[in-house]
Amino acid sequence: MSRPTVLTLPPCARAYRLDTERGSFAVHDARPEGAPIGTAVLVPGFTGSKEDFIALLEPLAAAGFRAVAVDGRGQHESPGPREEQAYAQRELALDVLAQARAVREADGGPLHLLGHSLGGLVTRAAVLLDAAPFRSLTVLSSGPAAIDAAQQVRVRMLIDALGRLDMESVWQAMRELDPPEAADAATPPEIGAFLHRRWLNTVPEQLIATGRQMLEEPDRVAELCRTGLPVHVVSGAVDYAWPVPSMDEMAVRLSARRTVVEGAEHSPNAERPEKTAEALTGFWSGVG
Repeated sequence: MSRPTVLTLPPCARAYRLDTERGSFAVHDARPEGAPIGTAVLVPGFTGSKEDFIALLEPLAAAGFRAVAVDGRGQHESPGPREEQAYAQRELALDVLAQARAVREADGGPLHLLGHSLGGLVTRAAVLLDAAPFRSLTVLSSGPAAIDAAQQVRVRMLIDALGRLDMESVWQAMRELDPPEAADAATPPEIGAFLHRRWLNTVPEQLIATGRQMLEEPDRVAELCRTGLPVHVVSGAVDYAWPVPSMDEMAVRLSARRTVVEGAEHSPNAERPEKTAEALTGFWSGVG
């Protein structure tokens, strides 16, 4: 679970609902002072939300980029149905394409796509459906296929709990599923309250369906390579969901730019936002 370090939007950003042909999605939209040199759509991961990117918004805007962080369907402030099939990966990928089209209507410049963790799998699926809208794809803390075996055990336990218990009861069980480094970190009360609220706002069927995707995801690196889209693989120095060497190898197979954010783990966007923003904007500027 990503833990945002701040919850207050910077002055350059605002929260609203983005209307698309596939529904309305809650977003945080940060804009530079002048015309943007590019726009990035930021897609969160499993149990995550747009708030995971708040710390990135100001440095991205300061570098001249518009950044739009989204809640996907069934995540936090974007409602979703109570049927698992609504959260099939193809459906989520089509949502991303619709969000990208809606964002691009306002800014016709280069459009970059970023997916964190599970969001990396969803954005990859979106690009494989249609790469044309995008100038680049950044895969942040997301690997070539299914999550690491140790994390698969945790996700299976979570899926089982979601099938038997209410969300409040599962929240208590989730505390036992947190990685050791998260358990050791002191969480400010306002962040803890937000994490609890976000969890209760998330549609359980979304978590079940996307959890299964992380267990079953095939290796689609060769397919992504064939799109010819520039790719940036970014991670922390340690990752418990996908081992860092697997992301190193994926970057080689993709001929992708590779950035390891020192001092960060699974969420460089929250843990080292300035360094992460520097790497992102350097890549986006280089590909146009």
